[in-house]
Amino acid sequence: MVAEEIGTTLSQHIIKTQKNFPQASGRFTRIFNELATCGKIISSYVRRAGIIDIAGKRGTTNIQGEEQAKLDVIAHNIFVNRILETGLVAGVLSEESDDIIEAEEEYSRNANYIIATDPLDGSSNIDVNVSVGTVFSLLRRKSPTGERCSKDDFLQPGSKQIAAGYILYGSSTIFTYASGDGVFCFTLDPTVGEYLLSHSKLRIAEEGNIYSVNEGNRKFWDQGDQQLLDYFQGNHKDNDEPYTGRYIGSLVTDVHRNLLKGGIYLYPRTTKNGKKDHGKLRLLYEANPLAFIIEQAGGVATDGQRRILDIMPQDIHQRVPLYIGSKREVDLAGKFTKVS
Repeated sequence: MVAEEIGTTLSQHIIKTQKNFPQASGRFTRIFNELATCGKIISSYVRRAGIIDIAGKRGTTNIQGEEQAKLDVIAHNIFVNRILETGLVAGVLSEESDDIIEAEEEYSRNANYIIATDPLDGSSNIDVNVSVGTVFSLLRRKSPTGERCSKDDFLQPGSKQIAAGYILYGSSTIFTYASGDGVFCFTLDPTVGEYLLSHSKLRIAEEGNIYSVNEGNRKFWDQGDQQLLDYFQGNHKDNDEPYTGRYIGSLVTDVHRNLLKGGIYLYPRTTKNGKKDHGKLRLLYEANPLAFIIEQAGGVATDGQRRILDIMPQDIHQRVPLYIGSKREVDLAGKFTKVS
């Protein structure tokens, strides 16, 4: 990071970046400022979860069939309401909602953008004080401005993303994003209430020594994925030194660590009760935005064979297997999964 960038706020950085695009209208800047504000508000709730009775389960399930934490719904409402009220976003796709959420007509008349989000990834870890995060993907709508937004607007490959990012709520709150010119991280300084640039144009190591996976599902994996795990654990003729296993169970946290330190995160498809699934992670608001960021940092993201950003979605809540991280490890995974 060059010296003059130290202390740069997220707002300053976005405005400076906007100057490189003469056609820019300032809308991108306004959306990102609102995303940053959402992160500050959600971070405040996360840090106070144990003392204001918002930890724990809510007693309801989302479209995924997953039990919702109280903070899932709080984060969803904060994110959706504030983003749609900018008047710049025609619709939001959230993990916590069955269908897309359209902006009111008064807000959507001049809205050119749509956003897909997981408002609070890893929320099951809130009760045990483990890092969680918000993931978002920004795209241009396909339908004409002035018309109603539809599901079809969201059915675009990840390569069409204008920007993607995540906000990590851990020992510090970190806003990470990419929009085509590298990956930037901003750390929230609570003493001034601003995100300050902490990592500029991040690059992931081409080769890592960390693997992140829920090994409890091993017996349900394809043979190739089981052999890949054997390789990482040093039980392979070409690899006597085992990798280091690191699995937190919050997708954003695991991917962020590997972005900084190198390695691979994987969530393979499984076969249970004779039925093979399509993986656990959602393409549009988990795999796509994280793949966009990792690729901007020089890494790779696939479903085992296909580049994640090339997959044409068929459903707004579509699931995919995910292998994401350092190039060597993801390429290696592809060799094992090819034989499954």
